[in-house]
Amino acid sequence: MVSHMPATSVPSSHLYAVIPAGGVGSRLWPLSRASEPKFLLDLTGTGRSLLRATVDRVLPLVGADHVLVVTGRRHREAVAAQLPDVSAEHIVAENEPRDSSAAIGLAAALLVQHDPDAIMASLPADHVIGDEPTFRAALQDAASVAATGRLVTIGVTPSRPATGFGYIRFAEALTEPAGTTAHAVTQFVEKPRADVAESYLRSGDYLWNAGMFVARAADLLAWLAQTQPALVDGVTEIAEAWHTDERQRVVDRVWPTLARIAIDYSVAEPVAARGQVAVIPAHFDWDDVGDFSAVARQVRRHQPGNLAILGDAQVLSEGSTGVLVSETDRLIALIGVQDLVVVDTDDVLLVTTGDNTQRVKEMVEMVRQTGNDGLL
Repeated sequence: MVSHMPATSVPSSHLYAVIPAGGVGSRLWPLSRASEPKFLLDLTGTGRSLLRATVDRVLPLVGADHVLVVTGRRHREAVAAQLPDVSAEHIVAENEPRDSSAAIGLAAALLVQHDPDAIMASLPADHVIGDEPTFRAALQDAASVAATGRLVTIGVTPSRPATGFGYIRFAEALTEPAGTTAHAVTQFVEKPRADVAESYLRSGDYLWNAGMFVARAADLLAWLAQTQPALVDGVTEIAEAWHTDERQRVVDRVWPTLARIAIDYSVAEPVAARGQVAVIPAHFDWDDVGDFSAVARQVRRHQPGNLAILGDAQVLSEGSTGVLVSETDRLIALIGVQDLVVVDTDDVLLVTTGDNTQRVKEMVEMVRQTGNDGLL
């Protein structure tokens, strides 16, 4: 399925980047929708979608032939259009969302079938990372540790007591393999309260969980089989049919039966409890761009000022601050409003404040309850 790159192109011919490209990003509604989800959008003002930027980050390390994208069937065409350098065979389409265990499990099964020694780096399609050389160095470290049979994650050094991110508690440095910066992981922590996040930051024992996992593909399947054996049986059956005329029939029959469970719960937490997870502490700017406050942070990197503007709107602002995101060309005038969030699309206008951007998800549910699913 995946052809090897020349040995001079990558440090290991067995390293592959797996990019699950799913999820809508409901806190970014009405910009991000089921038909055009977050990962397909340019949310940084750089002219590249989050997905395109994710692939560009790993290309110097693995090459396009070692990139595998798992996405929804309805988005396959758009993904292929954004990634012309990635082979169509490397864009794996899910019939329907089944959460990350199914997506990453299928990628692992396909890689094992092609390369039994494959090391896979599962990397979110919709995050922003600064200092890409440092990111790639951390990924190389993670691959070296994963080759010893551990599950490895990349933890980001926190810069503030964020409550919107998960955390990783780490302990002693690992001595094997020599030359890496890996530490043992003792615990994965869900999004904490503000006071708890403050204590994490003060302790220096916690890193942000960026959702990046590196492991030998065969090991990942073995760990997954311990908690979700039926899921592993299913993705293995699909992988075995992948290059046959039976592929679509098998996918249509098996995929809807797979359990919906995040890889954090099916693999990361159980493996951490057995002391088999390591973390590479990473010192680069990172953001999951989870809400419009995060969009404002990213836009201001390229567009300093009190009002961050993403899109082609005509804007007149007098004494106003916040973020304005527009998909229209209408004139938007702001007078004396602070910390405002305005998202202007053809069929929805969202107005809130920076303090309430996490609550946009609640509005999405309200829209769904009114029966206006066409707006989602």
